[in-house]
Formats: sequence, structure tokens, C-alpha cells
Amino acid sequence: MISLADARDVADVARLLWLDTHGDEPAQESADAFEATLAQWWVAHQDSHLAFVARVDAKIVGMAWVALVARVPRPGATSRLSADIQSVFVRPEHRGQGIGSALVEAASDHAMLLGSQRVTVCSGRRAVPIYERLGFESSRQLLQRRPM
Repeated sequence: MISLADARDVADVARLLWLDTHGDEPAQESADAFEATLAQWWVAHQDSHLAFVARVDAKIVGMAWVALVARVPRPGATSRLSADIQSVFVRPEHRGQGIGSALVEAASDHAMLLGSQRVTVCSGRRAVPIYERLGFESSRQLLQRRPM
């Protein structure tokens, strides 16, 4: 079951984020310390970042975030919005069951319902075919500049 997460889910979502990045950075804080960090961040960003979670037997096993970005208004289009899918993660024992795809679909659909004109994602190479199956495609107009 896919649903929009709320503050009651912060501990489970923090654990998923911690599992997804554990070992990637040299100075990792503990999972418990990260939970407190995420709880504070969540309050500060609740209007711009929404988490969707997948539950199996009432346990959260996956997540996908959507970051909403207000765009500069234009004449006739004063409420412009873009969205970016971020931090998609499914516990390894639940992968291959369509959970990640369902999470991305839910997050993308929600962003479009809110009026987003586009939904983007920065993906690892292995996940590109999955995103393409979900309707994402490369664009020559969407460029990025990395720190020099």
C-alpha cells in the first residue's frame, strides 16, 4: 500500500534513508541521531518535500520523495511548479515486486495533481530503464552544471 507519509513515519523513513546511504560517507551519524536530524528537517521542509511510503503488513519497506519547486510566474501562468523525484529506496528483501515503481508513480502523479509542469529525476545508471518504463525520457533542454 502506497501513502503519503507524515511526521509519525519519520523514524521509519529515517531508517530507510540511513540504510540507503550507510557507508557512503566517511563520518556517518548513527541511525538514531539521523532520526532527530530528519525530524527537524521535515518540519522545516514539509511544504516543499513530500515523502511517499510503501507498507507491507503495516511495515514501511520503501519510500520516494518529491521535491516541489515554485517557478517564476509568467503572464497568464502565475502558479508554476516543477517537481523532482528524490531518494527512492526499497528494502532489498522487497525489491523486484514493483514497489519502487509504484512509489515513483504515486509521487509523480501527486506532483502533477498539484500543478507541476514537469517531474524530473536524477537516476543511477541501473535505474534508468525503470524510469523510462514509467514515462521519463531524456531531454536536451534539461541541463545541469556541476561544481567546478
